[in-house]
Amino acid sequence: MSKNITKRSEDYSKWYNELVVKADLAENSGVRGCMVIKPYGYAIWEKMQAELDRMFKETGHQNAYFPLFIPKSYFSKEASHVDGFAKECAVVTHYRLKTAEDGKTIEVDPEAKLEEELIVRPTSETIIWDTYRKWIESYRDLPILVNQWANVVRWEMRTRLFLRTAEFLWQEGHTAHATEKEAIAEAEQMLNVYADFAENFMAIPVVKGFKTANERFAGAVETYCIEALMQDGKALQAGTSHFLGQNFAKAFDVKFTSQEGKQEHVWATSWGVSTRLMGALIMTHSDDNGLVLPPNLAPIQVVIVPIHKTDEQLEAIREEVKKITDRFKKLNISFKFDDRTSFKPGWKFAEYELKGVPVRLAVGPKDLENGTFEVARRDTLTKETISKEGIVEYIQDLLEEIQATLFKKAFDYREAHITEVNSFDEFKEVLEGKGGFISAHWDGTTETEEKIKDLTKATIRCIPIDRVEEEGVCVLTGKPSKGRVLFAKAY
Repeated sequence: MSKNITKRSEDYSKWYNELVVKADLAENSGVRGCMVIKPYGYAIWEKMQAELDRMFKETGHQNAYFPLFIPKSYFSKEASHVDGFAKECAVVTHYRLKTAEDGKTIEVDPEAKLEEELIVRPTSETIIWDTYRKWIESYRDLPILVNQWANVVRWEMRTRLFLRTAEFLWQEGHTAHATEKEAIAEAEQMLNVYADFAENFMAIPVVKGFKTANERFAGAVETYCIEALMQDGKALQAGTSHFLGQNFAKAFDVKFTSQEGKQEHVWATSWGVSTRLMGALIMTHSDDNGLVLPPNLAPIQVVIVPIHKTDEQLEAIREEVKKITDRFKKLNISFKFDDRTSFKPGWKFAEYELKGVPVRLAVGPKDLENGTFEVARRDTLTKETISKEGIVEYIQDLLEEIQATLFKKAFDYREAHITEVNSFDEFKEVLEGKGGFISAHWDGTTETEEKIKDLTKATIRCIPIDRVEEEGVCVLTGKPSKGRVLFAKAY
């Protein structure tokens, strides 16, 4: 098959868009700004879901589901929250259609206007906290540890498949606690869960940090985040966890009777990751030949391509392959034996290279005679001949090696693209030349943060959790600074 993918060095954005479509991950739909996630792309998302869902449940969370529609009045109860989402909300105003006077077209029935408009959920804090008010009476009802897998709508004007779409898939955790300390611990725990998932399953190194007040989630007291660096030197926010304080509990009058018999407002968190992770996965590892998938998230970890001329040869290969695939099943190694006769081996090789399958085995009549398999790695595009004796153990080790190699490659790139600067001229030079994260002193004011953004399009991605407190001067204003923060251009 012909790939014809634009090279990253020529046009990174075009490369990304072409790769998403040609690798059969997703495509644009008939609804502007919305995407169709195709089976192969959804299979990757399902792997992400499965691992995250397991991790959530291991930390005591349960899944639930809340309505897609939220009464408009709910958003009025938490002022900063509605300000943060007002410009992105899709609003339902009517509940019925009718046939137009021409007898052919359909129109909205003006008589079917809703008494109160409904918002298509951009996030679920408001409807969930209205629900929690009914669930919580005393400290015995706490904590509530709930997660929801759902779709949300944020009416984006400039969209890109997976990275920014009007509708997207995600999970959103919403928890209620008796104490501030417990809620903060929950928010920090979930940040660590996200970082663990990103690094050990996605093979993406991340920086854990806090958002500035200007970049916090609408309605949050503190927003924790994980930030990743893509191959083009731009940052991508890969996940957030929010300590909401008592803001939503006060807005929706959610109180509980404490062990001391006092009426107190509940403490809250929310946290989420979305199909944006698919974009991160693609941009972190893939190359000019197509997708490169870490084995821990690849729908197909090993593809086996038979090379034959006759049906008898194919049958002999099939019998030999079954011996190893039976063992793959026991080891939970996902595989595909592609014995389609309508495509030539070379076409199949190109297809699975494009789709990022980590390991490819090829076997023909000569291999059967010699008792060998040809093993090709997707990450390095290298091949070697391996004896069938011990091939299963070899593949098992190879998958682990590929996972580790992908992480190290991304980690080394990230480390090489964190640059300390001490002047604004140096800041601009690194940003436009080298790219990546810029570690610089900042005076802590929103005014300076916005000024730097206006001048360079770079934002403060996070205040690293593990940063060293050190006296310095702001890279722009020269005013005192308590430590460095990470700037970058971002998706």
